[in-house]
Amino acid sequence: MQNNDLIGKVVLSKAGRDINHLYVVVRQIEKDYVLLANGNTKLIKMPKKKKVKHLSILEDIDDELLSSIQSCDKSTDLKIKRFLKLRGIVKEG
Repeated sequence: MQNNDLIGKVVLSKAGRDINHLYVVVRQIEKDYVLLANGNTKLIKMPKKKKVKHLSILEDIDDELLSSIQSCDKSTDLKIKRFLKLRGIVKEG
């Protein structure tokens, strides 16, 4: 996979303490690791590092959010949180 192919994808954690949690890939580091954010507990400034093999890739993200991630916009965390919530992906509470 190319270095930036995963950026902007919605993924589901398949292993670890955060099993069944959903995230957006904000950066790919090394060959096997990505940095994840959910706009709530894992923010752009403090993302979660996770192995790609422990993730299920679910769907692409819209272009506006992808450009926000790439430009490190201040409101990116809020946009990620709303994106996941509007699609009924994130559970409340």
